[in-house]
Amino acid sequence: MEKTEFTLLNKIQTPDDLRKLKVDELPQVCDELRRDIIEEVAVNPGHLASSLGVAEITVALHYVYNTPEDRIVWDVGHQAYGHKILTGRKDRFCTNRKLGGIKPFPSPEESEYDTFACGHASNSVSAALGMAVAAELEGKHNRHVVAVIGDGALSGGLAFEGLNNVSSSPNNLLIILNDNNMSIDRSVGGMKQYLLNLSTNETYNAIKFKTARWFNRHGMLNDDRKKGLIRLTNAMKSAISHQQNIFDGMNIQYFGPFDGHNVKELVRILSQLKNMTGPKLLHLHTKKGHGYAPAEKDVTVWHAPGKFNPDTGERLVDNDPTKPQKYQDVFGHTLLELAKQNPKIVGVTPAMPSGCSMNIMMKEMPERTFDVGIAEGHAVTFSGGMAKDGLLPFCNIYSAFAQRAFDNIIHDVALLNLNVVFCFDRSGLVGEDGATHHGAFDLAALRPIPNLTISSPLDEHELRRLMYTAQLPNKGPFVIRYPRGGGELQDWRCPLEEIKVGTGRKLHDGDDIAVLSIGPIGNNVTRAIEQLSIINCQLSIAHYDMRFLKPIDESILEEVGKKFKKVITVENGVRQGGLGSAVLEWMNDHGYAPKVTRLGLPDNFVEHGTVKELQHIVGIDEEGIKKAILEA
Repeated sequence: MEKTEFTLLNKIQTPDDLRKLKVDELPQVCDELRRDIIEEVAVNPGHLASSLGVAEITVALHYVYNTPEDRIVWDVGHQAYGHKILTGRKDRFCTNRKLGGIKPFPSPEESEYDTFACGHASNSVSAALGMAVAAELEGKHNRHVVAVIGDGALSGGLAFEGLNNVSSSPNNLLIILNDNNMSIDRSVGGMKQYLLNLSTNETYNAIKFKTARWFNRHGMLNDDRKKGLIRLTNAMKSAISHQQNIFDGMNIQYFGPFDGHNVKELVRILSQLKNMTGPKLLHLHTKKGHGYAPAEKDVTVWHAPGKFNPDTGERLVDNDPTKPQKYQDVFGHTLLELAKQNPKIVGVTPAMPSGCSMNIMMKEMPERTFDVGIAEGHAVTFSGGMAKDGLLPFCNIYSAFAQRAFDNIIHDVALLNLNVVFCFDRSGLVGEDGATHHGAFDLAALRPIPNLTISSPLDEHELRRLMYTAQLPNKGPFVIRYPRGGGELQDWRCPLEEIKVGTGRKLHDGDDIAVLSIGPIGNNVTRAIEQLSIINCQLSIAHYDMRFLKPIDESILEEVGKKFKKVITVENGVRQGGLGSAVLEWMNDHGYAPKVTRLGLPDNFVEHGTVKELQHIVGIDEEGIKKAILEA
């Protein structure tokens, strides 16, 4: 495929170059920017539809605002590919998400134009408000701060906390609400419905706009007068349209909704709002995947479509029937199977029904599955409430996102010893999404919490058996963690049988060194031992699949403590606080002192790359495990 030659985009290395263009040239810039993103993502997979949907917003923001002195805070970096291309990374965009290349999400470590970390949703309003307050306190009164948040991210509790503080703190923050009725799947909940119904008469919009500008220009709006005027206009509008506006009610001046794909109009509106004092919210309607027909037709699939032909829209999907199923799909099919047997089972997911494959149960049992939106803490407490009154929730959250529900897990589930099954998808290294998305901390973070059972399956059969075990009566809060992507077995179906909680198993007998692993990373151990036997390694290596971090199998630990002087632990999570730490603590508490080598993720954030590349870097691939065995 030959790359398109761009007449305007190729002239833009920084936003300063963009600002030299005429307003009439901006639609062409948007078209070229969109095409560049499509061609790059077609061969180097990433997040597509979100960035296509905000091309005009991106161009207008960098055209009107003096970035990087002015701050643009993106909420979730899925939408920021155009931002990267316009801010000096066009020539390097082909390295996006690759090992050693530019980061998958905006990061201040990479560019001064990237104002904040934005791998997880709903933090933009709070972060941007902090920057706006900092600018005032530091005397930088001419600095403008803009938060760009989607309607899906607006369902997150942190976004509401930020809005609440925006309404009460002196600031000139502009919040742009990018309303496309989507997160990854369709947006859900009351805010989604509210935004769908929220409309403002165009004549009223124009009058309000001109009135607000006139008052601001003449310095006639102090805070008290501004709040009073907002309340008055809100009351008049409510009386005329029979409609309340939540933002006006919070003393945040609301403007919109406007067409988010009319770049010339956006430039005009942003120029008028730029120097208007007080907090403001600009409501823009956009279409995810805009400008690329295949993405517009199926936005969920084209959120991250993999490789595809940019001209035809044909996705280059690997349909090899011999490849193992993804862990998430095994989860989805097994959950439906269990739910058919157990009427108390319900499914809960925070905005990831397709990502975690709960859509399989959702299709057949919509009344027993709940997508609660981007609200992980609520997902956990909601599950706790259902469990308190007799249901059995399977609450599926990506491991990295479950970090936001830590207190809810403790206070609203573990404290009451409620029967909630937490299925943490994307645990361990996830690959190209990088540091914000690695499920690195779940084992270490959850291990100290009383009443929790913490488990991880070696393969798909073990996943099914653990799910079956977790739904048996009186198991209490039960964690099952598994990685992103394909499993180990071509035939993943197996009988559903109970695994006794707190028991591991010996996979390979030996006399010299004991290797203890938890979860699918144990398959790397198995392959490493097989490879050592092929090269006639004289070491006799035992391998134990621990299955459970908590309660840990003390009979295995006693056997290992008595028999072995050299022990290696392997986990796909941080070394500090996880399996290796648990083994060391037990050995010390029971009077054993083997030399314990802990393999896992180091005490730093691991960057992006393929899972295979990252496992090699941190030393938990077959090569790293073999090296640890030979050097033990």
